[in-house]
Amino acid sequence: MAGPPDEFAIIAELFAPLAAGFPGALGLRDDAAVLAAEPGFDTVVTMDAMVAGVHFLADDPPDLVARKLVRVNLSDLAAKGAEPFAVLLAAAFPRGIDDSWLRRFAAGLAEDVRHFGIALIGGDTVATPGPLTLTLTALGRIAAGRALLRSAARPGDTVWVSGTIGDGALGLSAARKEMAAAAADVEFLADRYRLPQPRVGLGPRLVGLAHAAMDVSDGLVQDLGHLCAASGVAAVIAAERVPLSPPARRAIAANHSLLATALTGGDDYEVLITAPAAAAAGIAALAGATGVAMTPIGHIEAGAGVKVIDGAGAAMPLDRGGWRHFTGDRM
Repeated sequence: MAGPPDEFAIIAELFAPLAAGFPGALGLRDDAAVLAAEPGFDTVVTMDAMVAGVHFLADDPPDLVARKLVRVNLSDLAAKGAEPFAVLLAAAFPRGIDDSWLRRFAAGLAEDVRHFGIALIGGDTVATPGPLTLTLTALGRIAAGRALLRSAARPGDTVWVSGTIGDGALGLSAARKEMAAAAADVEFLADRYRLPQPRVGLGPRLVGLAHAAMDVSDGLVQDLGHLCAASGVAAVIAAERVPLSPPARRAIAANHSLLATALTGGDDYEVLITAPAAAAAGIAALAGATGVAMTPIGHIEAGAGVKVIDGAGAAMPLDRGGWRHFTGDRM
């Protein structure tokens, strides 16, 4: 692409190859994709937007920006128990964006399209005077009526979470070079912020074990609160049982106030579920089979809201619950 980027050249050269092998994408030469309905399956659709300076740092590597965009959306599908198969991209690129930036972005997108076995089947590309804004729509499939919802938690359920919590929020400080820690810990946490690991291999296998599920994007406490509100129940979680990575644990040991950041900060993209006690053995076996740790952190009871307790069983005061987009801070 010589001279200023052209939207049709961008689509034809950088994005159309990512539609190869998916006939319904029509080579990205049309203004819509055509999808055949699959008997016996539901299509799960999700969409997330990312804005430079809000959801990623303006100087983050463009390939990692693209991959994070894919992964935060696939995380939503994983939490529904759906298997991803396609994505649509709407990109508002700042006028005068560098050609090399676009190519690195497209390369990152291509890497994850291949890695997750999905296709880019459409979208839109425009120029904007404002910040770089990227929106991805992801589509997944699941057996009809089997999607995991937020609204099915029941009193007596155990609350479980995959992986580790807090790496994303602490990783933002690490990526901003605001964290005093060993270089290896800073690198690990920054990478966790920039490149989430959607639990696409775990989520579909939780169907039949979990009652309710969602992913952790805006903070463990806040997102569990959303699940409780949808289900009409309350939750109690033990702070000392929330799984932490070794770098996060060391950061919190050096500054105990960071525990609240880990519990409320978001950007974890782990799967949060509630399940009956009888499912515990199956969940443990699934964790072993997938290599993704599943940790019981609390329980569901009658009532409303989320209570976090410390090692002595006392309620922990938290001055915020999680990320709120329209206030631009954590509540």
